[in-house]
Amino acid sequence: MVAAVVMAVSHALVAVTLTTAALLLAIALNHVVAMLIKRSVPRVAAIAIVTVGLLGLQTGLGFTIIPPAIKQGKALVQQAPGYVRSLRNNRLFKLADQRLDLSSKIPSFEQKVPDVLEGAAAPVLSALGGILSVVAAAVTVFFLTVFMLIFGAQLVRGALAEARPERAAMYRSLIDKIYLSVGGYVGGLVLICSINGTLTTIFLAVNSVPFFLPLGILSGLSSTIPYAGPFVAGTLITLISLITQGWWHALACIIYFIAYGQLEGNVLSPLIFRRTVHVNPLIVTLSVLFLGEIGGVVGAVVAVPAVAALEIVVREVLRRRRQQLALARDAGEDLG
Repeated sequence: MVAAVVMAVSHALVAVTLTTAALLLAIALNHVVAMLIKRSVPRVAAIAIVTVGLLGLQTGLGFTIIPPAIKQGKALVQQAPGYVRSLRNNRLFKLADQRLDLSSKIPSFEQKVPDVLEGAAAPVLSALGGILSVVAAAVTVFFLTVFMLIFGAQLVRGALAEARPERAAMYRSLIDKIYLSVGGYVGGLVLICSINGTLTTIFLAVNSVPFFLPLGILSGLSSTIPYAGPFVAGTLITLISLITQGWWHALACIIYFIAYGQLEGNVLSPLIFRRTVHVNPLIVTLSVLFLGEIGGVVGAVVAVPAVAALEIVVREVLRRRRQQLALARDAGEDLG
């Protein structure tokens, strides 16, 4: 059975990816639905309000942010070879060239840069291609999310009804804890990504860094991968700032990303996740590393909620185990 499940998942990566995305989105949105229900809004009406709001947000982003971001992204791809050539005149590059002989590698790299950048999205598009286009995938995720909001609770209640009566309460408690943990994480992560993208875009625009819109969006998306994502995005943006604007603008980027990293790591994340996700940073890093290797970007994104859910299950199993051992010990003492 395990081998069959592994083979099925490996041959249905597109379906698994879309279903996982819809599940995480549905869990996060269901918290909003629950808030509306507490304010005496019927569940069907609450789901309709959330759905219309989601559609409006997608439409607004599609018409206001995405087109200029794509335009600036294309300009970055076209001008990348020129930036690579200008890098040769940089004092730091000359120092590194004396030790690593980078000049011999630059010409071939210049020719490959446009192809590499334009083909960076190829794995993602190919994963969704063939049967589904990107637009069709987005539509599929949207309808899966709506169906999960409408019918998901019925499936959960039906599954709990089949459980043994003495264990139904434990299963219900586990599901509630996982629901709160995953929903809180996804909702908080969306908020953190939005704050990161907004602040970084404003800073890059003020700092006169070109292509500030796609770079700001890239920085916001990097927060979906804890620790490693913001570091890589900040390094890349700082390097682009150094090549295009010079040392002072790059220094400003370094100061900004260090300051924002402290803000996100020590203020935003603890405030947002303090009641939901309580996972050791080392476990988070290892989970991102291994699940990212197994499942790519999707694996890295779901690593934290997956580990948080696993930790909840393990804690519950250990708690029940301790209770059983305590009962056995008390029974042995009574017999003695």
